[in-house]
Amino acid sequence: MRRNLMVPAALLILAVSGCAKQPATMPASATTPSPGATAAGGAGALGRQQSGNSPQATTQGATAPRPVTARTDSSGRPSPRDFSVNDAVRDIYFDFDKHDIRQADQKTLDANAAWLKTNARALLLIEGHCDDRGTPEYNLALGERRAQAAMSYLVALGIQANRISIVSYGQQQPLCTDRNEACWAKNRRAHFLVKSE
Repeated sequence: MRRNLMVPAALLILAVSGCAKQPATMPASATTPSPGATAAGGAGALGRQQSGNSPQATTQGATAPRPVTARTDSSGRPSPRDFSVNDAVRDIYFDFDKHDIRQADQKTLDANAAWLKTNARALLLIEGHCDDRGTPEYNLALGERRAQAAMSYLVALGIQANRISIVSYGQQQPLCTDRNEACWAKNRRAHFLVKSE
């Protein structure tokens, strides 16, 4: 009798607890805000969605989640390893806990878009990065929103979405490791890499 109850109990426990999930791989879908429609404060056409880099406590000792990639090799896009730095395409930066494009960074994106129009065969990879405040999972999601915001802005300027891939590294690839605002500000970025076809 006891043995007969153990099997259904084990199945019930499995069904209730589920299994661990990997970060989702999601296609990049670009919204098309009108360029220049972003307000000086940074919120506007690119959205006032709740954004993060929340000051939640970072889980110590937890394994870092994998980067969230919007387009992967399986969808026919080149691997991130195929992209490289190009000085003509510059990074943009974000305020703490935000993914809105700042007014000063709009000029950088305008220049990036102009270069991409001139170099019509070039593909672009946008990496989303965060500072180390907040949990790794939270920062992966924030990094993705930052990369997506940059992509949406470029698409609104006429860059074809199929030329752009995005990936989030969250807090996994800091430029600076000091624990102060000047350092954290360098890590809150969208980093642009190029691949010529």
